[in-house]
Amino acid sequence: MINLVSWLYGLLIDRSSQANFVPLNTAGNWLHLVPGLGMIALGLIFGRRPPAAGRRPPAGSAVPAVPVRFGRASHGPIAECEEGQPVRGVVMVKPGEVQVTERAEAVIEQPTDAVIRLAASCICGSDLWPYRGANQVDHQVMGHEYVGVVEEIGADVRTVRVGDFVVGSFIASDNTCEICRAGYQAYCVHRVPVGNIGTQAERARIPLADGTLVATPAMPEPGMIPSLLAASDVLGTGWFAAVAAEVTAGKTVAVVGDGAVGLLGVLAASQLGAERIIAVSRHPDRQALAREFGATDIVAERGQDGVDRIKELTGGLGAHSVIEAVGTQQAMMQAIHSTRAGGHVGFVGVSHDVAIPGQELFRAGVHLHGGPAPVRRFLPELIQLIWDGRIEPGRVFDRTLPLAEAAEGYRAMDERRAIKVLLTP
Repeated sequence: MINLVSWLYGLLIDRSSQANFVPLNTAGNWLHLVPGLGMIALGLIFGRRPPAAGRRPPAGSAVPAVPVRFGRASHGPIAECEEGQPVRGVVMVKPGEVQVTERAEAVIEQPTDAVIRLAASCICGSDLWPYRGANQVDHQVMGHEYVGVVEEIGADVRTVRVGDFVVGSFIASDNTCEICRAGYQAYCVHRVPVGNIGTQAERARIPLADGTLVATPAMPEPGMIPSLLAASDVLGTGWFAAVAAEVTAGKTVAVVGDGAVGLLGVLAASQLGAERIIAVSRHPDRQALAREFGATDIVAERGQDGVDRIKELTGGLGAHSVIEAVGTQQAMMQAIHSTRAGGHVGFVGVSHDVAIPGQELFRAGVHLHGGPAPVRRFLPELIQLIWDGRIEPGRVFDRTLPLAEAAEGYRAMDERRAIKVLLTP
């Protein structure tokens, strides 16, 4: 009985401390407890006990399982978890060496955090830079693309609930600062790179959950998950590239790069109304997918030969809008020189040793805009397009592997045996 009284007192104090509960200081407010007290009495009569703490929803569950505890957030039941239990995740030990190892459990660290159980993650083309030795790497956790089910939320989280299926950006943002409100959440003044947390894992902590995660309208069907995962980065990045390149109805667009981002740049250009889309690709399987996404022309040439071919297709003028989705010197210069005077280049390839000669830029007469994509800006629209069946960006995933076989996924992408590899927990 003493334990019951202590539990009830803790429940009342915990509930009254939340922003969405009025302190229990009036007779009217005490009346709201009558149904709950009645349920407790019935529980005593039939031998039931108050909910036990220390549990989380079972793996793979779509909604929080009982027992649960109230009071850590305004949305209702919050699943408990046993802290300190390790989870499996991908670590890049050094260039060319990837392992799946156990690491510390994901737990709430800040009141604005959420913890999600991953439904799927994937390998990004940018992950290949350190894999190939272009960047230094030493036991780095990997992964920044993710979808999954919310298992825990911090006390200050308001926009997602336990049990929600969510899509998040590769940069955590508060979505309220002046930069975020301007639509550039990747540059949020409080930004946190999710890659430093690592989402090629079973569970992950997502900072700034309110400004980073977007819940889907309901629990998605399994076949929709790859497309929702694409929205987390490669679709959002390709979409931003098209927007940065000022793609609008009636324009001619060229896309330099046939990786997942470039291919989804083709899809974005098509959705934004481009009349003609020239995909630069030398690989037949990627050329075919580019055409299915909306490409009208294929250019296999690169460098100056590629520029000449695009100029030939556009009456010597160049494209109105060009997407650069590679990040190399050759790709950037091909993009700039393939753009007509007054046109726009949207560049989103992660830059490596790119240096634009001043005179060439000065004489090009083009607009340049790009960088890390503010994916969060586009997520609600992209999720709805996917949900309505209007786009299927998940087709860029041409191989699926369990998390335990992540090393093979890296090899397959490095050797161009796969466009993009999806990892299942």
